[in-house]
Amino acid sequence: MIIYTIGFSKKNLKQFITKLKNARVKKLIDVRLNNTSQLAGYAKKDDLEYVLNLVGIEYEHYPELAPTSELLKKYKNKEITWQDYEKEYNNILLQKDPLKILDLTKEEGSICLLCSEDKPEKCHRRLLAEYYSNHLPGVEIGHL
Repeated sequence: MIIYTIGFSKKNLKQFITKLKNARVKKLIDVRLNNTSQLAGYAKKDDLEYVLNLVGIEYEHYPELAPTSELLKKYKNKEITWQDYEKEYNNILLQKDPLKILDLTKEEGSICLLCSEDKPEKCHRRLLAEYYSNHLPGVEIGHL
């Protein structure tokens, strides 16, 4: 199984959908805490779900897999480093047990974790994908 990840920023809608379709993604898993902000543009929950439905991709939102608002605030305000953020978010995952929240073993076809960051290096979607990869045999990660 391959878990893909994608961020919507710095991509227009055509680029975004093309990347998903080329990877044969069947379901997009939104792991943002807030998916209704006007800053999200085409990636606002209702708009994104509508467009994805048109191209045959399912949409689900799991805000419980996002970092807490407190952790996000500390990182955005530069109160903590990326390394601190990683450590805190990974601790959150250990407490929440994502395997019980979203059982990927029941998914048929490729899934993709969505967040806003353009690149995966400093985004929680990468850390979440790594969590699944470390806890489920045969899981690979691909960043779109």
